[in-house]
Amino acid sequence: MFTPKYPPADHAPTAPTTTASAVPATITPAPVAPAPVSNRPTIQLTPGSTLALVGGGTAVVLIVGTVLVSMLLAVAITGVSVAICAVVLRSLLNDSRKGR
Repeated sequence: MFTPKYPPADHAPTAPTTTASAVPATITPAPVAPAPVSNRPTIQLTPGSTLALVGGGTAVVLIVGTVLVSMLLAVAITGVSVAICAVVLRSLLNDSRKGR
């Protein structure tokens, strides 16, 4: 049941061997096509453009970091305010049950 069933092996017909000496054929290499030339202009970075790229990347990282930290801070402040509201409500409910 768990043993694999393999299909029968294909047997290719073998070519008859001749006893005459075979002359090796000369093999000529195929011509190599030259590499295609791109029509797009190459990008050349000057010191000024490199400085602009580094400055732009730094600005993007700082802005994204600021946004993420502010979102984390907003979530933390919301959690603290909800916890304070829960404590105040619990104390109000406990006072009302005691009849004060």
